[in-house]
Amino acid sequence: MSGMPEPVVGRLLTPAFVLLGLADLAYFTCVGVTLLALPLYVTGPIGSDEAGAGLAVGSFAITALVCRPFVGRWSDRVGRRPLMLGGALLCAVGVGLTALAESLAVVVALRLLLGVAEAAFFVAGFAMIADLAPPERMGEALSINSLGLYLGLALGPLLGEALLGWGGYDAAWAGATLMALVAAGLVLVLPEPPRSEEEGHGKLIHRPAVPLSLGLLASLVAVSAFLTFAALHARDVGMDDAGVALFVYGLVVVVCRVAFATVPDRVPPLPLAAAALAGLAVGLVVLATWQAPVGVLVGAVVLAVSIAFVFPAFFAAIFATARPSERGAASGTASASMDVGLGLGPVLLGLVARSGGIPAAFVVAAAVALLGAAWTLLLARRASSPARVPR
Repeated sequence: MSGMPEPVVGRLLTPAFVLLGLADLAYFTCVGVTLLALPLYVTGPIGSDEAGAGLAVGSFAITALVCRPFVGRWSDRVGRRPLMLGGALLCAVGVGLTALAESLAVVVALRLLLGVAEAAFFVAGFAMIADLAPPERMGEALSINSLGLYLGLALGPLLGEALLGWGGYDAAWAGATLMALVAAGLVLVLPEPPRSEEEGHGKLIHRPAVPLSLGLLASLVAVSAFLTFAALHARDVGMDDAGVALFVYGLVVVVCRVAFATVPDRVPPLPLAAAALAGLAVGLVVLATWQAPVGVLVGAVVLAVSIAFVFPAFFAAIFATARPSERGAASGTASASMDVGLGLGPVLLGLVARSGGIPAAFVVAAAVALLGAAWTLLLARRASSPARVPR
């Protein structure tokens, strides 16, 4: 029938694709443990406040932001696997040493080290997704691969809560370190995708990704409010288990990514991303205004449904602008916005939380999401010609 999408026929679930997903699961389970433990550690044994927690969570972005473009170029030159392996091993070192930290300055220094690790693992891994996926199933590949990320973010906080209850912060940091080492082991058996003769030159910045990355940046600032303050806010409103909200968030994202995996390949990506940004704003307003355990869970669900479509939509549009030899640079350029969003966002929102409370930080983050939705709709209008943002 005219106007209907063509059937997708390329094979997606290859052994290499599955191994990559498992490595992501292990790595982001480590990240999930730290998302639960780090704010509590900073405001507890370290003796700092909400602003200190925001600084600790977000400081990794400084080094990650600097490193991402270089990692993207290196991965186009030498391959994805060496960067992923180095990132996982460096993550294990940084998280393991956090158990020995006794001041906010030391925690921040270790988070800067973890920024280098995250840049290497994430940029190379995302570029590898594009290497392994059939072009007509790129959005679906991004959705399915992200299951490892979001299952890690869902299971990690629960694991962190259990480890804290069993053996305190030492057990939590040890468990997170072990997961990073598991990720490194999986990368060791992950084959490097074949590279064409065109590859190996490597750009530092992929310019077509820059305007698209601004919309992605807004989504990351918005969701950073929830990721940074979910545990503290949950306890403030009377939830006994602070990890439940993060678990529900991650679980709903996973369900949506499975149920709607093909949507980013069948719907124009930028309008989809704009709608998802508006949904993030709604979820944050719910968190700010409905200050009860059920309000936290409802807000988490709305945020999760929205974020489930943000990354596949934006990255499908971004990778559509890149040749195979530019995928590392495109990944590095776009994911740099993640460092600004997840790094600067918690720092600035931590200051808002210190002066006006955590609900005020949620409201500010919602405003950022709405601005991002407006910008993305503008890009969608400009990109009405397929030549502007090819798919």
